[in-house]
Amino acid sequence: MDLYKELTRLQCFSYADMVQLCKSEKAADWQIKTYLKKGYIERVRRNLYVVISMETEQPIANRFQIASQVTQDACISHHSAFEYYGYANQVFYEVYFSTCKNVRPFTYDGIEYIPLPKTSAIEIPDMNNGVRVTSLERTVIDSIIDMDKIAGLEEFLRCLELIPSLNEEKLLDVLEGYSKKQLYQKVGYILEFYKKDLSLSKDFFLKCISCSSSSKTYLTQEIRDNIFHPKWLLYAPKDLKQLINKGVEYDDVI
Repeated sequence: MDLYKELTRLQCFSYADMVQLCKSEKAADWQIKTYLKKGYIERVRRNLYVVISMETEQPIANRFQIASQVTQDACISHHSAFEYYGYANQVFYEVYFSTCKNVRPFTYDGIEYIPLPKTSAIEIPDMNNGVRVTSLERTVIDSIIDMDKIAGLEEFLRCLELIPSLNEEKLLDVLEGYSKKQLYQKVGYILEFYKKDLSLSKDFFLKCISCSSSSKTYLTQEIRDNIFHPKWLLYAPKDLKQLINKGVEYDDVI
């Protein structure tokens, strides 16, 4: 049972991890087959396994730990990162993770794991308690980039309202990394409604304006009652806080 104890320390492990522990592929293959049959482990997807607790008969690893092990650079992102930090308004039955690798979505234990493309320029966070997760500032920016695909505007704003503060230097670092002028417009417009709540200075918004595109754009692809905001050259709702306070129903999620 020494091997099982070692696996419980890992909680979630890859085939390569088992080979390293068993010293050979042949031994690893036999051990995996044996442990699967005994119910000590379960297959999450190809070459990825989770350890089952003998006491509860449930996976030891949680969904964030599992998603962080799918690839060597996988990290929890977008709405799932808000959930991890405790700033989500809704709990999804999907886990979003970003990776540079080509991975297909998969389902395990009633949860759908959805990979999202990540550019190689984005840093890989350090593992903490078996979880890699994007910083809160990157989570905000990523959610603005992909809010037409994930969660929607209203759900994102409700998450944003739960955040106590943001580091504007880190926000600008993320924006600089993406180097998308229209992204500065969208970020500046949205965060300006929450500048006091998030402790963002005037200088942050001046920087967003100076880096913005000179072209007009839309905040989202969704058709809604937009008006033109000359400051940001952006077609968007008149008042974001009023939008969610009206009790508008959530957007459909993937």
